[in-house]
Amino acid sequence: MAEQQRNKNADAVFKTLCETLDDRHWKYDAHPEDNVVHFIVGGEDIPMEFVIHVDPEKELVRMMSQLPFAFGEDKRVEGAIATCQATYQLADGSFDYDFKTGKIIFRMTSCFRGSLISKELIAYMIGCSCYTVDEYNDQFLMIDKGMLSIEDFFKKD
Repeated sequence: MAEQQRNKNADAVFKTLCETLDDRHWKYDAHPEDNVVHFIVGGEDIPMEFVIHVDPEKELVRMMSQLPFAFGEDKRVEGAIATCQATYQLADGSFDYDFKTGKIIFRMTSCFRGSLISKELIAYMIGCSCYTVDEYNDQFLMIDKGMLSIEDFFKKD
């Protein structure tokens, strides 16, 4: 019975997610069988890809954006420092950094255990995630390309 209720709640959250995107008139790919939505947003400099997964088992909404580049081997330490500092500055969400590959993923989650998620919360997650990724993706790329030093990155905040 508990699993049935979690699935029912996840379906309701997934429906709310799609309705929120529809309200914005955004194009997206919905995969209701997997509770996944994928969309692309044009940023100031770099297009941003997002995947939102509604997880019925953990009762979470996970919003993620993998940045379309990876830090080169010679810039991995700077990448670790920059993503750590950026995450420290955030009020919500985090940058996950894989030191072995240099890849960065932005992640934001919200729990719907014992409740349902509103359109307003979904809109907040989308807006906050888009703003955050757009704010930092070009700075991370400039660090990787040697156009921004880690010292200058720290001075920006």
